[in-house]
Amino acid sequence: MFHDKPIMPQGFSCMAKNCGIKEGGKEDLSLFYSDTKCNAAAVFTRNQVPGAPVIVGREIMQKGKLQAVVVNSKVSNVGTGQQGVDNAKRMGVAAANELGLDASEVLMSSTGVIAVQLPIEKVEKGITNCKNELQSDPMVGAKGIMTTDTYPKAISCSVGDATLTIVGKGSGMIEPNMATMLVYIFTDAEIESSSLDSQLRKAVNKSFNMLSVDTDTSTSDTCVLMANGKAGAVEESQFYEALESSCIKMTEMLARDGEGATKLVKVNISGAVDNKEAISYAKSMVNSPLIKTMAFGADPNIGRILMALGKCFDNSFSLDKLKFGINGTDIYANANKLDVDEDALRKSIGGDPVVFDIDLGLGLSSATAYGCDLTHGYIDENAAYYSS
Repeated sequence: MFHDKPIMPQGFSCMAKNCGIKEGGKEDLSLFYSDTKCNAAAVFTRNQVPGAPVIVGREIMQKGKLQAVVVNSKVSNVGTGQQGVDNAKRMGVAAANELGLDASEVLMSSTGVIAVQLPIEKVEKGITNCKNELQSDPMVGAKGIMTTDTYPKAISCSVGDATLTIVGKGSGMIEPNMATMLVYIFTDAEIESSSLDSQLRKAVNKSFNMLSVDTDTSTSDTCVLMANGKAGAVEESQFYEALESSCIKMTEMLARDGEGATKLVKVNISGAVDNKEAISYAKSMVNSPLIKTMAFGADPNIGRILMALGKCFDNSFSLDKLKFGINGTDIYANANKLDVDEDALRKSIGGDPVVFDIDLGLGLSSATAYGCDLTHGYIDENAAYYSS
């Protein structure tokens, strides 16, 4: 299903360049464009200090139509008052003018340092002549949206005769409702905006909303889905299957590239009494600094797992029914630690990924959460983020 190399669907193109926000010539401005108007849907951060692009973007998305997305990195345009909102609108207008569109068809995003005014003149100047630089490799557009990401991220898959491509970034301030996460999903499938909205929200709840790097919720989270219809209609169930699996794949990529991370941490919960409790247990595990450092240090500390599960005070729980393992090795059952080859288990936890399988033995509900280990690199990255 997934392509070896990501491609832009029919009618979509992108570009990236340096407009002077980042030093050293690194890309800090990206443009994503469809040559025809798209049905579209989006979800945004629930943080009560949303960025100016989120404030403006919520208004734009009420129509369910888009044709372009313009993104800058390094400065998030958050906590910047009315001037920030005005600058976000100017950013959208500049892209619309460059592409010959109405400003209501252009969504803008910003990511980076908070409470710094966007250097809008640099952005506007940088957008000039961008249309001439549009091309078909989504990895190019992915470069301009990175902040602390260590590499650009894009994936593509086929859905019948259509293509679905995701471009994303996000390394820190991730949990529980998306993250310092910008995710743009493009498809040439023909789907109505209302269906895109319901499918996107369902897929996000299975993927990006189950991702945690550090338990903090960003002010700039944005996930957009655009469909221009050039490949014709596809079976909705088939499209959703591709959408969900692609979102989960991108979620795992984002988790692995969390700030300072060295590995993916995945928590599979089964046997919960209901979906709410399954999610609660999964998040408790993946959010725990002790579980995260356990994964980093390859330390098979059963006590930390019991702690993370047991602190879900309002959930149903029975120690006698609990069973769990790591990377396919059963290590706890019948209220007792099992005999295992500890050296082999340490070696397994030292690799990537570290997968916890937790069976609560209480019901039929399940959930999966995604995260990463907690390393010295996370501290180094965030201790100097503002000045970096």
